[in-house]
Amino acid sequence: MRNGMIQTDWLRNWAIYTPNKIALIEAETEKQVSYEDLFKQSCALALKLQNEFNIEKGDRVAVISQNDVRYVPLFFAVQRLGAILVPLNYRLSPREIEFMLEDSGAKLVICSEDYQPLIKDSELEFSSVDFSSIHENLAEIEPEKEETFKGEFTDPLMILYTSGTTGRPKGAVLTHEMIFWNSVNTGLRLNLTTNDTQLCFLPFFHTGGWNVLLMPTLHRGGQNIIMKKFDAERILILSEKYKTTVLFGVPTTLEMMSQSEKFEASNLSTVRYAIVGGEPMPIELIKTWQKKGIAIRQGYGLTEFGPNVFSLNEEDSLRKIGSIGFPNFYIETRVINQQGEICGPDEVGELLLKGPVCMKEYWNNPQATKETIKAGWLHTGDLVKFDSEKYFYVVGRKKEMFISGGENVYPVEVEQVLSEHPDISEVAVLGTKDSKWGEVGKAFIKAKSPIQPKEIEEFCKDRLAKFKIPKHFVFLDDLPKGHTGKILKRQLSEINQ
Repeated sequence: MRNGMIQTDWLRNWAIYTPNKIALIEAETEKQVSYEDLFKQSCALALKLQNEFNIEKGDRVAVISQNDVRYVPLFFAVQRLGAILVPLNYRLSPREIEFMLEDSGAKLVICSEDYQPLIKDSELEFSSVDFSSIHENLAEIEPEKEETFKGEFTDPLMILYTSGTTGRPKGAVLTHEMIFWNSVNTGLRLNLTTNDTQLCFLPFFHTGGWNVLLMPTLHRGGQNIIMKKFDAERILILSEKYKTTVLFGVPTTLEMMSQSEKFEASNLSTVRYAIVGGEPMPIELIKTWQKKGIAIRQGYGLTEFGPNVFSLNEEDSLRKIGSIGFPNFYIETRVINQQGEICGPDEVGELLLKGPVCMKEYWNNPQATKETIKAGWLHTGDLVKFDSEKYFYVVGRKKEMFISGGENVYPVEVEQVLSEHPDISEVAVLGTKDSKWGEVGKAFIKAKSPIQPKEIEEFCKDRLAKFKIPKHFVFLDDLPKGHTGKILKRQLSEINQ
């Protein structure tokens, strides 16, 4: 501890406590990295970044790469130096990458060979190095006699760019403190221990890749399997082989796993529960996993806060189906209506959050920061309600709510009902202009088998108020999705014109 601050050099301690314990497993090669090796690699990388590329405290280091077991020691190397890691989405265009590099002021870009075209024509001033070459000859680097850890508790550690629904991406600044407290909160709520094993497939340019389970599990001294990308069948195979204890995904990934030919035969008896985030999980899919003996812990979070904010206890997964549960430790919540008044049970309002897991700011964007964080409270833009037992439910996005004939309609509620129809695979609902009612619902549907709008309307009659039933139906072969598997409503809104 320095200057009264908490020390976040986790790897040093685990390298002493359990040096031979496996910290990382590379899914594709099954290469294993112990906690001692992970610590040594991160120290060597820190010296290499410092000595060869002059990386100092506060400098931004951008990385363009798929998930890779070597990406993890790179994270800790940047952490040691007090520098700032900027993981970038390799699926973006050169123009989009250029904006993020310029906005972040990246001093160094570490880029995999496959993605060099994204930066080769850039006129910005930065050093660049191949992702593989930066990791070469680390064993030859002589560590300092007294390893120094320069990252302070309140210093920025990561800039994660969020896509947003309008305008340029915003860079959420995550601090050492934020990642530490998210890890503590997660470990307490999920009962993580050094005996846990989890599988990481969400991309490292997304907060879920780092902060849902990877960092909390490393903080607890557990084992992590790193996958380059999502592969439903491979996840089932690896989960059985390495006796995974906790699964994480979004509804789309869990749906794909349940549809795999290996699902029924896979032995997942070591899995205590599956954590689901991103969007509400269809009830029928929850029941599918329940039949497999795996409880679903619906959760909620966002890049700017947490990201592990709410979690539903596994014993409540059926009794409170569809709920995100309770706030995690050391998090304050408020639900306010449009007048700014505190909501009571079953009243829908915007969710406000406060606590040490709040981002520092949006990088180089004081206006967006001011609009999002007010008097210490982060305004999520998400609409929620809680019941008499204080269980929370996500109702929808504030910007997605529409008013039909003077009545508020929350798309998530409608989507949940439609997803129960046996012939509907995926669905998303948006509001669209209507001359009579102001706005009505339009449902975008991926069907399992042919289905007529009249059949859907009939299905909804006993389940939804008349004004909530969509008036328009659009059938698509696939719904557009982002890198986490979440449906991209902003793309659907373009079809909605």
